[in-house]
Amino acid sequence: MNPDVAAGQSPLRRGIARRSVLRGLGTGALAAGAGGALAACTAGGKGAQAASATGTITLGYISPFTGSLSGFASGDKFVIDTIRSTPAYQNGFTVGGRKYRVDIVVTDSGSDPNRASQLARQLILNSNVDLLLTSSTPETVNPVAVVAQTEGVPCLATNDPWESWYGGLGGNPARPTMTLQYCTLFFFGLKEFQGCFVPMWNAVPASSKNVACQYPNDADGNAFRAVFEPLIKASGYKPVDGGAYTDGTTDYTTMISSFKAADAQYLSNCPLPPDFNIFWKQAHQQGWKPKLATVAKVLLFPADTVALGPLVNNIATDSWWGPYMPFKSALDGTSASALANDFQAQTGRQWVQSIGGTYALFEIAHQALTSVSDPHNKQEVANAIHNVNYSGMAGSLNFTNGPAPGVVASPVIGVQWKASTGKYPFEMKVVDNTQNKAVKIEADLQPTNA
Repeated sequence: MNPDVAAGQSPLRRGIARRSVLRGLGTGALAAGAGGALAACTAGGKGAQAASATGTITLGYISPFTGSLSGFASGDKFVIDTIRSTPAYQNGFTVGGRKYRVDIVVTDSGSDPNRASQLARQLILNSNVDLLLTSSTPETVNPVAVVAQTEGVPCLATNDPWESWYGGLGGNPARPTMTLQYCTLFFFGLKEFQGCFVPMWNAVPASSKNVACQYPNDADGNAFRAVFEPLIKASGYKPVDGGAYTDGTTDYTTMISSFKAADAQYLSNCPLPPDFNIFWKQAHQQGWKPKLATVAKVLLFPADTVALGPLVNNIATDSWWGPYMPFKSALDGTSASALANDFQAQTGRQWVQSIGGTYALFEIAHQALTSVSDPHNKQEVANAIHNVNYSGMAGSLNFTNGPAPGVVASPVIGVQWKASTGKYPFEMKVVDNTQNKAVKIEADLQPTNA
């Protein structure tokens, strides 16, 4: 078996011997616990009896539970606890006529790409995972996928725009012919952003059709600059690029001045959440108030609204999951609405849209692993994921017919943060359903700044 990248391209394996990147990590058991250590739990609960390695399927999960991107993982503990309690995971998977216990090993990348890469290696070497699952932005997902592809271990990812993921692994999103033999991803891409944001821009006419582009010099920013700016032009708008700034920048005066000088009336961006908080406050202080702000990677979760308070009102963003989605679990039939309600009841916190994608990771793992003859055969499992086609908590996902090999591009809807008189100060309300008419409009689309 040749674990090189298919289609004649092997940028992730060239000159690297099998498991060579794992040297020096040791083979001792990793401590269980929080804060980045591996937390190995059997899906069946604490009372489950130990089984031989051949009777256990091990899933490794890597997500940013702490650090600047922790909002993306704020619902992950709830989801994993929920998954472990489903009959499929509690009772084990039947594969090739044999019953297997399922272990889920949960790790925290700390929002650090180097840490994410290290954890992937540890899970492969120390936990001998059968499948890596990962979520939440290129800073975590991409380094995990690089290690998985290099070492020939199946990896399924979500919550990372597919162009950022595909380009980060050596592919060309403009000509997506390269197949990543072991890696797959489901999430939306920049054309889905276009289909979400442009209809909202069209619905809120302004004094110009200039779009301020706040794109950093990172995987997401470079993908937006290369792919989304041409899509902006093709939609009849003019991108005004604020420059490829460094993540962690604290002074955006020059960028804001360029947006003001260009009379940019719309905002497109993909910054780190702390960076956007600084930028948006400075923009308000310096008098730049675009007619409609449509943001990405930020203000996706309720906790993100706290730092901005009233400045968040009527900022628009994308939504890939919510209680308004007509989706149901493929594991036990739970509806999206019921899952969101369960989250709020169990955590006391407002629902977060990331729980849908995280849940779907484990649905797909079940779909793929129960379709093979040997769950420890890495190539067979990888092939099975590439052929998954099902409907579940994240809607219909078909890995055989995406924009790139091994990719599913999911549709998104337009939402705005609206001030609430209820339990929570702001609520995400559906204002545009161009890409999914089955979702009901909940509120009128209004200018961010009148």
